[in-house]
Amino acid sequence: MSTMPPLHTPELPAGPRFAIDRRMCVAANRWGTRRAVGVFFGIISRLGDGVFWYSLMAVLALLDGRRGLLAAAQMAITGLTALLLYRLLKRWTRRPRPFRACPGVIAHVPPLDEFSFPSGHTLQAVSFTIVALAWYPLLAPLLLTFTALVGASRVILGLHYPSDVIAATVIGSAIGALSLWLLPLHMLVA
Repeated sequence: MSTMPPLHTPELPAGPRFAIDRRMCVAANRWGTRRAVGVFFGIISRLGDGVFWYSLMAVLALLDGRRGLLAAAQMAITGLTALLLYRLLKRWTRRPRPFRACPGVIAHVPPLDEFSFPSGHTLQAVSFTIVALAWYPLLAPLLLTFTALVGASRVILGLHYPSDVIAATVIGSAIGALSLWLLPLHMLVA
């Protein structure tokens, strides 16, 4: 666990919706102070940095020939799109991370960048999962569970507000769906 020094950041908006977001964030972050919980979600978060997804793409390409290679390529294109969009949104919104703006929230792991909105880990996980499940629906138990854990880890570790994760889920779903609409499976495997 590390406590990051506060930066000069803009004030968070006031109001009941934001107060609930902050309260949920503080409560989840306190749960993460339990050693086993913090370690578990730290590992999930680290895997969500890309290790899990890149490994999955490699396994699909190696084990399922052309179909696996096409699935991995579509996941990679979708992931690149998600990466570019969430970086743009973070620079545009400039929402401070909870550990920098909410008293009582600590960062259990160091962040990969400065801003909170949206959760890039969650956005990537959701968009990758949607594309992967279109190709391999039997992976649903594994991928849906992992994706949910990635989203939870971001709040528990003090790096995101619940609204960051919810918004990232919506955006990631849209990117995954758009990928499948632009590159339908029947056209790729034909």
